[in-house]
Amino acid sequence: MEGVIKLKYMFKSLILPTITLLLFTSALNAQKQRFIILRHAEKDTTVAGSQMMQADPPLNSKGQERAQSIVRKFKRYKISTIYSTNYNRTKSTVLPLANAMGLSINNYDPKQLKTFADELTTQANHSKTILVVGHSNTSPRLVNLLLGKDAYKDLDESVYNQYWVVKINGQRKYAKVILY
Repeated sequence: MEGVIKLKYMFKSLILPTITLLLFTSALNAQKQRFIILRHAEKDTTVAGSQMMQADPPLNSKGQERAQSIVRKFKRYKISTIYSTNYNRTKSTVLPLANAMGLSINNYDPKQLKTFADELTTQANHSKTILVVGHSNTSPRLVNLLLGKDAYKDLDESVYNQYWVVKINGQRKYAKVILY
């Protein structure tokens, strides 16, 4: 009988708190991710062919100013990885920030957004802040894929002053639109 009492005491005083601590720790270590999804800055529409889908225009002067302003505005996010489509306007938008933070710009294929979204949410990106620069259509679509619902529509061609901060914490997913 005394052995049973000792066993119960040991379970209550040692094993149960250990199990509780492990469960609490695993809950704290649930997948926490932050994504900043940004449309490229203003493009130069005076360049020949810049209105065509296959065109790859540079940023105009306002876009270059916006790209520089991103350095100040986005440094607070402590970005660990930067992704961009392989276009002049997207890479030029994020290049000043990448240089200031000593980060490289990784390319992604905007035609493979579902695959890219799945790659972003892997365990390898746990506890990281990732910046993704895209386009008026791919940026909100990527946000929707990360959220798992259609919450945002394509941006109007005149909208360059907003971005999304998407947070994923385990099963909880939400996005905030920020104007800048």
